[in-house]
Amino acid sequence: MDAATKRALRIAGFAILTAGVVGAASVFLVRDQIVRQRRNLFDSLSLKRMAALEHMARQDPSVDHITLLKDYISWEPRKILRNRARAIVERMEQEASGLNGSVREARP
Repeated sequence: MDAATKRALRIAGFAILTAGVVGAASVFLVRDQIVRQRRNLFDSLSLKRMAALEHMARQDPSVDHITLLKDYISWEPRKILRNRARAIVERMEQEASGLNGSVREARP
């Protein structure tokens, strides 16, 4: 191999390695945000709880999500947030029943 080919292969290898590292970091950050949103559901600040509820509202129905929201409803002190969570649970249960009972487990 001549020097130009070796240089091109080295640059391509570095680019692939960089893309892999960026991809792995992205996966880590997304997973962290999902865990953080679930944790914020029980935060002391109602604004964070509302944001976490809206995050949950965009999720696909699953047994884990429905159970988590039911726990949240029993814990939540503010009526308006409890009502929003109830609406989300009702929608998820309706969508889940439309799936012929095949509600999937949520992935962490």
